[in-house]
Amino acid sequence: MLPAAPQRASKPDVIAAVDLGSNSFHLAIARVVDGALTMVDRLRDRVQLAAGLGPDKILDEAAQTRALEALARFGQRLQHTPTAAVRVVGTDALRVAKNARAFTERASAVLGHPIEIISGDEEARLIYRGVVHDLPHEDGKRQLVVDIGGGSTEVILGVGLNHEHLTSLHLGCVSYTKRFFPDGRITRERFKKAVIAARLELERLRGPYFRADWDRAVGSSGTINAIQLVLRENGWSEGPITARGLKRLRTALIDIGHTDKLTLPGLKPTRVPVLAAGLAVLYGVFKTLPLQSLQAASGALREGVMYDLLGRYAQQDVRETTIRNLSERFRVDDDQARRVERTATTLFDYVAGTWFPADQVRQARDCLRWGARLHEIGLAIAFHGYHKHGAYVVTASTMPGFSEDEQRVLAALVATHRRRFARPELDLVQKAELPMVRRLAVLLRLAVHLNRNRSWRALPDVALTAEDQQLTLSFPPEFLDDNPLTRADFEEETARLAAAGFTLVVR
Repeated sequence: MLPAAPQRASKPDVIAAVDLGSNSFHLAIARVVDGALTMVDRLRDRVQLAAGLGPDKILDEAAQTRALEALARFGQRLQHTPTAAVRVVGTDALRVAKNARAFTERASAVLGHPIEIISGDEEARLIYRGVVHDLPHEDGKRQLVVDIGGGSTEVILGVGLNHEHLTSLHLGCVSYTKRFFPDGRITRERFKKAVIAARLELERLRGPYFRADWDRAVGSSGTINAIQLVLRENGWSEGPITARGLKRLRTALIDIGHTDKLTLPGLKPTRVPVLAAGLAVLYGVFKTLPLQSLQAASGALREGVMYDLLGRYAQQDVRETTIRNLSERFRVDDDQARRVERTATTLFDYVAGTWFPADQVRQARDCLRWGARLHEIGLAIAFHGYHKHGAYVVTASTMPGFSEDEQRVLAALVATHRRRFARPELDLVQKAELPMVRRLAVLLRLAVHLNRNRSWRALPDVALTAEDQQLTLSFPPEFLDDNPLTRADFEEETARLAAAGFTLVVR
């Protein structure tokens, strides 16, 4: 008898997002009401993670301590929230830090939830999603979105809820503070150098950004919201941020001359140390694109994370679209991929209860499905070593919705689905997830062997049981005698899995 099909997880009543930014950590919690989010709580802690990055790109212990203390407070607030309803994302500082993995292992234990490090493009996509949900809906209106963070700046063009172009640049208010205003002194020359550096980085933007064919320009996150508030409180702008208002603020900062003396109306103490650098970056944005005005929005990365998480429960998971688009781009044989996917998930359902922790089953099954869909993607490059080519494609591709660790998991599954089990891609998987990935790789390998004939003819009625590192695969009586190629395949696979520490019994 086949195992019962798993039930789709019900939509949670509460969703939470944690944004581990390079300047500040944010926690946002919202109720889900009729498919929409109603914010119920927020926490913010100015950790300045990027300030702890030395020239060697190692995150120092002081910054890690500040981060862990903040996450302990966040963890207390989240202690009764199911893990499936929480998504935690790390941004530029963790993308850059060479010891990010060691830190996230400590941080996940303190917070009580896993941490994903997302790419710059994924950060930009989520920011756009968070911002547009905060804007009045106008069909067909194109918008430019700019987000200045502590370590990176994201620039996005899109129409309605859909982005068209995403760019993440290595400039932010914390990194530029360290580079141009390390001792707090603000001079005309320092400000000029910071603006020039920002403009040089912004020149990397692609052509569409310079055509100025958007209907509105919107900014998000702390720097832009802080600058808009200061401009309004000082009478330098009545509405959106303007080029003229930025010039007046620049002049005021230079006249004041030092962050110790910054007491402008509307300026919060926590924003004082990084205001000059953030202003320089925004000034560079206005000069480069060019812009005349920019409206601050309250939506940002954390809101985008929550809407994206909500979409996964509403069967609008962008990751499914990403897998489909990647398969089409590399002309994967969809029929074969679907056959392997169906077999792999059937095998998974047989052993899920004994081989995977209950809180890991949904994640593991999804990873197995996606690995099956992509396992032949390397054939677009060459047959010889196509599992290696496929792993490289998955690792190097932009994959909206996936964290860097999720991409490493998929790359490991693609790399290990045939031939030798031991692959360098497995060494890149997080230590905590490695047992899960190794077991998923075994199931994918079995599914590939069972579908070697690439036919929609019904497979034999097999059954699978698992205990520790041993699997028993049972075929109908006399099937293996009548199918010598299948027998030979599984005899060879038994030896390969034994070398990897698994025992496969085929009968």
